[in-house]
Amino acid sequence: MSQTAGHGGGGNARTRPEGSSRALSEAYDTALLDLDGVVYAGGHAIAYAVESLGTAREGGMHLAYVTNNALRTPDAVAEHLSELGIATDASDVITSAQAVARLVSEQVPEGARVLVIGGEGLRVALRERGLEPVESADDDPVAVVQGYGGPDLAWGRFAEASYAVARGVPWFASNTDLTIPSARGIAPGNGAAVEVVRIATGAEPQVAGKPLPPMHRETILRTGAERPLVVGDRLDTDIEGAFRGGVDSLLVLTGVTDGAQLVAARSPSTGRRTWTRICAACSPGSPRSRGWTAAASPAAAGRPRCGVASWPWTARARPWTGCGRCARWRGRRRGTGCASWMRARRWRGSGCSSGLGCCGSGVVRGWGRSWVGSWM
Repeated sequence: MSQTAGHGGGGNARTRPEGSSRALSEAYDTALLDLDGVVYAGGHAIAYAVESLGTAREGGMHLAYVTNNALRTPDAVAEHLSELGIATDASDVITSAQAVARLVSEQVPEGARVLVIGGEGLRVALRERGLEPVESADDDPVAVVQGYGGPDLAWGRFAEASYAVARGVPWFASNTDLTIPSARGIAPGNGAAVEVVRIATGAEPQVAGKPLPPMHRETILRTGAERPLVVGDRLDTDIEGAFRGGVDSLLVLTGVTDGAQLVAARSPSTGRRTWTRICAACSPGSPRSRGWTAAASPAAAGRPRCGVASWPWTARARPWTGCGRCARWRGRRRGTGCASWMRARRWRGSGCSSGLGCCGSGVVRGWGRSWVGSWM
């Protein structure tokens, strides 16, 4: 986690790593939470998420839900969250459908026809901007908008998009996430569908969703956040989007990004591989561990194998490979407090902290002020 010259500023340089002496719900006025892989997966709540968000709200933090998933309307999302036990109003939900609809409306006349490749959330967002959704390339659309349509989206919809784009109709995409978490695992996301049309036409869409500026602009306009904390499960969208917007972020390991991907992550500024460090000193008995444990195992078959903090519902730490070298724990021994860290290039840890119910014991630097944790 690195210090910024003011929260929520645009492009402020990260100057040094730093922990937080206060709970995150006190340090930030608004949590900008991703949904898939952070609050729920496949419609079911992530373990401990509901309780943790309730604690954050009681601490005075405003909860806003910012998702690249353009399938559902804000009303439907708010209803789902309320059913899970998180009382939510539709105004607290910001979707990439809303961001791309604003982007389109700024470039086409009011009342223009727009070919929709996606779900109801996209159609509702376009109507809110005074645009008319249509279903065929033969309906004379002035733009094509593509968003996640769910697993039942017919293959013929990609053909309609391709026909229109090949005729020179401007093409917009709500987001380009290649994958999306589901109850059964990781499934293809809207980015995979966008690739189908890209391959067929050779065209490039204008993209609105995280990590690009249109989504950040839409979020700030709708929430009015002054000291936001972005909470997400993807380095390439949530965390990078926070970096581009000049705001702080918290990465949770309950969705797309896992320990191996975190360790193998490349710096967006240099393109070189960096690897983080996870607190190795926490134990279940430590008052700061919040149920996390960590361990290192010997290299197997000539490849290093390093441990990462485990979740309370697992029996042992989850190992991964590919760190580039065998991790060696430094500092105090396990169980004596949060003082032992894996050494990493340019990244610094600064001790445990709390807030939002997250562990926070993997405070890292690389995409801005970034925390690593899981709902506890």
